[in-house]
Amino acid sequence: MIRLGGWSRLSTCDWPGKLVTTLFTQGCPWRCGYCHNPELLPPRTPPALDWNVVRVHLFRRRELLDGVVFSGGEPLLQSGLVEALREVRAMGYATGLHTAGAYPRRLEQLLSADLLDWVGFDVKAPPARYDDVTATPGSLRPAARSLRALLDSGVAHQLRTTIDPDQLGPRDLADLDRWLHDLGAGPTLRQPVRHLSTGAR
Repeated sequence: MIRLGGWSRLSTCDWPGKLVTTLFTQGCPWRCGYCHNPELLPPRTPPALDWNVVRVHLFRRRELLDGVVFSGGEPLLQSGLVEALREVRAMGYATGLHTAGAYPRRLEQLLSADLLDWVGFDVKAPPARYDDVTATPGSLRPAARSLRALLDSGVAHQLRTTIDPDQLGPRDLADLDRWLHDLGAGPTLRQPVRHLSTGAR
């Protein structure tokens, strides 16, 4: 159904103001040098967690948790994400997504289907630096399309940028703020580089 690399059964930091379970999906098309879950990058790594285990956990904790956040990796890579979101919704949970927007058509599908209550969107860099930060040629175009779709959707969201001082300097951040202003968005929440684990294994 959905390939999971790990989870946090209880999190207070993955959706501001919400008590959630966070599910980390396996696989990401980008290779940001500061990635704090590098074990989630390979898409073909065998799942570390079965969806049925998650299903039981969520069923037992209805009315104790506010929602479920799908993080990664890049959750939009997962063809089973739509079905998983629908199942979580059917249990009565609010749904959140962490994404960098690598697959805009899939994000547009989720937004138009009203399957998301909140999105944490990672804006990697100003346009001129996107490929440098993601280490992936052509990454700006899907990211920009996804960002535009999110801003137009009216879905609650938080824009975030991870700051690696070796990659993004003050001029880059000023360029980023100007770009977002032109799109009608405010500045991103700045996050320092951190090295965490999903607790998957």
